[in-house]
Amino acid sequence: MTIIPYKKIAWISLAATVGIIGCNRKLDLVPESNIADANFWKSTNDLILACNYLYQSLPYIQNNINATWSDDGYGTAGNPISDGSRVAPAEDDANFTANYRLIRQANNILEKSALVPGDAALIRRYKGEAYFFRAFAYSKLVRRYGDLPLILRTFDVFDTLATAHKSPRETVLDSLYRDLDSAIAALPAAAALPAAEYGRITRNAALALKSNTGLFEGTRNKYHNLGNAGKHLNLALTATETLMGMGHSLFRYAAVPDSSYFYLFQYAGNGRSNPENILARLYGQSATNPIVQHNYTRDNLANGHVTPTRAFMDSYLYEDGLPPERSSLGMPRQANSLSEFTDRDPRIGMTVFNKNVMSFFLAPYIPNFDNAPTGYKVRKYATIEDFVSQQSFNHYIIFRYGEILLNYAELKYELDGSLSDADLDKSINLLRDRAGMPDLTNAFVTGNTLTMLEEIRRERRVELAFEGEHRYWDLVRWKTAETELPKAIKGTRLFPAEQGNTQGRVVDENGFVIVQAATARKFDVSRDYWWPFPTMDVGVNPNMPQNDKW
Repeated sequence: MTIIPYKKIAWISLAATVGIIGCNRKLDLVPESNIADANFWKSTNDLILACNYLYQSLPYIQNNINATWSDDGYGTAGNPISDGSRVAPAEDDANFTANYRLIRQANNILEKSALVPGDAALIRRYKGEAYFFRAFAYSKLVRRYGDLPLILRTFDVFDTLATAHKSPRETVLDSLYRDLDSAIAALPAAAALPAAEYGRITRNAALALKSNTGLFEGTRNKYHNLGNAGKHLNLALTATETLMGMGHSLFRYAAVPDSSYFYLFQYAGNGRSNPENILARLYGQSATNPIVQHNYTRDNLANGHVTPTRAFMDSYLYEDGLPPERSSLGMPRQANSLSEFTDRDPRIGMTVFNKNVMSFFLAPYIPNFDNAPTGYKVRKYATIEDFVSQQSFNHYIIFRYGEILLNYAELKYELDGSLSDADLDKSINLLRDRAGMPDLTNAFVTGNTLTMLEEIRRERRVELAFEGEHRYWDLVRWKTAETELPKAIKGTRLFPAEQGNTQGRVVDENGFVIVQAATARKFDVSRDYWWPFPTMDVGVNPNMPQNDKW
């Protein structure tokens, strides 16, 4: 049997052939084509082709722009999620409909796999992929909407599921965990995956999703007083510890080891040889061997879709391990645009452009406000060669081992109320060692009147910055969005001799640019921790009432 790697398919429009989509905007109400199905599901290769289509649902690299939902990033204008100005949308394909479409696709595969003859172990494996993607869709839905319809089979417009009732959030999560357990049991470990199949879902990816989901939902329950936090945290810890024993390690770039964190997000970090990657969206290798190209580097830098904020920059420690307000190396000495990068956690210069690094035209970067309202530009995932060619095949990391180490540290603290130095050494301190930062210890925290939980959260913020939506969802689950999001968005301190035209920019009492005033930002605690259902879907389903205050 020939396995067909999904990356070889180049996103063919499988739905037109096998009819596994055939849906409209609602909860995937329209049935698949019986004529098309009659000619499909004849072999295990058909099953693999159907599973290949699921991979279109993996997040794109442009997902990094969603850092603007949080206090880490700002775009060309205010973001309605971040500043509290959004209203319930009529339709929402990206966040609502597309996830139910994915659920229907997975349900269809799980049902139709019974028709497929051939190798039972192979069929079981690809059912495992369908279970993973169904859980992936529900993980995104439940964190947004809470209680929501739980759809575990296909149906047509005359079925009662066409107007499904909401299921309690905990019921949805229990189903999600069962799907992940089925996936974990059926999928191969990453170490056993043939090189030609790199990019397919593995047992490791399913464990990572369980780790992330359990941490999110457990801490949400804890800090929002919603129910049993320990159940989710313990499920997550078991998945995390299992994954930590499966051979992953942090990426080290032999050519420039002290810049390994930077090269993790360059072409050097692509491929199976990187032991940190657990799941990535593949874009191909080059223009002669593509899957699909993107233009994230030039598009973001030229158009300013996401730029770092003052609050984000202030989250970096100095080389002595202390935050700006505590360190003798800190901000009072800032005399130019480069000062805040000096004696700092090296990840700051690997994440944000500054005069110590080369720009895309092989000259020192010049700080300015062109397409950068905060005065900063994101360096992570920016590739010099792609800026000129305006096409990129750099992969996008969805799950990586660095995040799992952060999960472990936080889970241990949340469950035990403390984090031992031994546990720090096998989690956060591995990340700090790669970056060139001093170890975090309990003695250091106590001796400098720091808080261990705050330092765990700080490490997560700087390590995962501009890798999608991490910061926003962290603020949501910790119930700190109500504190952080209403604050003014600020940028760099003004240095007209370096930055060019700075006239007309409003600054605070310390000379930092005010990009969006606090008066233009709000967070409604009674409403904004949950997302609104699309109003057209609420309108056609009387059993799915709108979330409170929307």
